[in-house]
Amino acid sequence: MAKATAATTAATATATTGGAAPPTPGTRRSSPREPVPLRRNRRFQTLWAGQASATLGLQMADTAYPLLLLALTGSSTLAAVFGALQIGTAVVFGIHGGSVADRYDRRRILILADGSRLLASASVPLAMALDLLTVPHTLLVAVVIGATIAYSGPVRLLAVRSVVPPEQLRQALAQDEARVSGAGLIGPPLAGALFGLGRSAPFVGTALASLFALASAVLVRFPGRPGATDPYGPGRDTAERDAAAGDAPVEGTPAEGGGALAGLRHLAADAFLRPTLAVVLVINVASTAMLLPVMVVLRGQGTSNGGIGLALAGEAVGALAGAFLVNRLHRLAGPGVLLLAVAWVLVPAVLAPLLPGGPAVVFAALFVVGLGIPTLRVMIDLLIFRQVADALRGRVIAATMTLFSLGMPAGMVGSGLLLDHLSPAAALGSVAGLLVLALVPATAGRTLRRATWPAERL
Repeated sequence: MAKATAATTAATATATTGGAAPPTPGTRRSSPREPVPLRRNRRFQTLWAGQASATLGLQMADTAYPLLLLALTGSSTLAAVFGALQIGTAVVFGIHGGSVADRYDRRRILILADGSRLLASASVPLAMALDLLTVPHTLLVAVVIGATIAYSGPVRLLAVRSVVPPEQLRQALAQDEARVSGAGLIGPPLAGALFGLGRSAPFVGTALASLFALASAVLVRFPGRPGATDPYGPGRDTAERDAAAGDAPVEGTPAEGGGALAGLRHLAADAFLRPTLAVVLVINVASTAMLLPVMVVLRGQGTSNGGIGLALAGEAVGALAGAFLVNRLHRLAGPGVLLLAVAWVLVPAVLAPLLPGGPAVVFAALFVVGLGIPTLRVMIDLLIFRQVADALRGRVIAATMTLFSLGMPAGMVGSGLLLDHLSPAAALGSVAGLLVLALVPATAGRTLRRATWPAERL
């Protein structure tokens, strides 16, 4: 479903008013100020712009590199290997990325990751200009990009949380979801349009996107270590901010120990998180598994490649619209009910390509599914990431991202196996049937249906 943020108290003059100098070290205001609107929080907006650029670059790369390999070799298998290597590397290094985020300076990690991705991205157009580009070089770039995702992903979520007051967290996360959805909508067609300007143009574009992301990481200062004092904040460390935001308790949490697998153990030990993560994983598997059969069905109906692309863009358009509905949907129902509702809506969406109407029906079905995606992503942050101490948060984020990422290759492999033995219509029916079988026990149980939102400081 889509390839994958806590809170401070009132920000300082530089972070919120955008003009005055930061307070003198060792001094604190006598009373906290009301936080300014999020649009005037310069640190958040600069960080958000850099993250949007990084996401856009990754979305462009997901389209440009397979097309490049297809042109170089004529092999669709090698074209698919790029994405497999990228996702596989992100999964392999994902757990370690969370451990590193909890042990070392997070801002430096982000700078190193963005810098590494910039060097890898820039090496491709340079090699093209020198007529030295090879297939191994291109596949090595996939590995580097996957590794940077593993190490920068948890840090980006932590960075967003650290520069936003607690009461603005949902609004900030919703805006972050608009970034992801917008990049998913713009990136692929932009890469295709740049190819029309020249073979190296989309790769110059991905390098420039990485450069912008790196610049924002260098410019924005945020707490680098768990428990560190925000150099531009009101003097409270991250543990105090967690307590002020109603997050995990400051004391009594064995967060700093436990090793790299502590995040997985935390998720496995929670009776509510287990079914929550299982349902989200099922959603990812089903939504990925349906893509290839949908494309085959639409092609069989005479839909052009452009029409197929527009039909599949329905989810991204829906997610972009859904980013503005997060707060309303969260007030409408509890987290478990919302999760189950989005999952069940996916069932008829999987079968939509079999109805009359072709790409228009597919677009509409995916649009409806996409409306709920930002709600689920923000829900995961509020229910999981916000409920653990900052010293453990990086590992929990990485464990969650890794579990979700596993659904993508599983769905890809599953759809290929189904199409090898069944017709596209039967394959879609099988995906829908397996989704129903997975959702029935989760829906029948009381854990998700009775779940409530955690207490928040509004």
